[in-house]
Amino acid sequence: MQAFIGLGSNLDNPAQRLISALAALQRLPGGRLLHHSRLFSSAPIGPQDQPDYVNAVAALAWDSTPHALLLTLQALELAAGRQRLRHWGERTLDLDILLIDQQRIDTPDLQVPHPQMIHRAFVLQPLMDIAPAAHLPDGTALSSFLEQVKDQQLSPLEELDCDALIE
Repeated sequence: MQAFIGLGSNLDNPAQRLISALAALQRLPGGRLLHHSRLFSSAPIGPQDQPDYVNAVAALAWDSTPHALLLTLQALELAAGRQRLRHWGERTLDLDILLIDQQRIDTPDLQVPHPQMIHRAFVLQPLMDIAPAAHLPDGTALSSFLEQVKDQQLSPLEELDCDALIE
C-alpha cells in the first residue's frame, strides 16, 4: 500500500529533525520512502506561544497494516523525544498518516484520511509538491482545498537539500 505521512517539528532544530525522520522512514523494515516534499516553515495552529513549525509530506510504500504503520510512526516520535504536553502544542516530531491508498479508516486511534488535512496549508502544499493529483476516497481533488487555506502563511525552506542530507 502507499501512505502519505505528514511530518512536523518546532523544537530542537526542527529542519534537522525532519531530515532525520525522512532518513528513518527510508530505513523502515517493511517500508520504503518513495518521495518527499520540500520543507516548509509555518506559523503554529493553536497556541501561539510556541516556535514556528517546519513541515513536509512523505510518500511511503508500506507492506503491513495501517495500524502497524501507526505504531511504527509513534515509535519514531518517541525515539525523537515526543511528549504530548498540550493539544496542538510544541513537539520535537509529529508524524501523521494523511492517506493510505483510497482507504477510509475510522477507529479510536486512527482516522484516514486525516480529518484536519484539508484545513492545513502546511499539509496540502507539501502534498501537492509530490502528488498533485491526490484526492480523497470520495474522488474530491485535494488541490480544491488550497483556496480555503491560502491565508495561512507557508514558506519553503529552499536552502536545504534534503536528498543530500538523508543519504
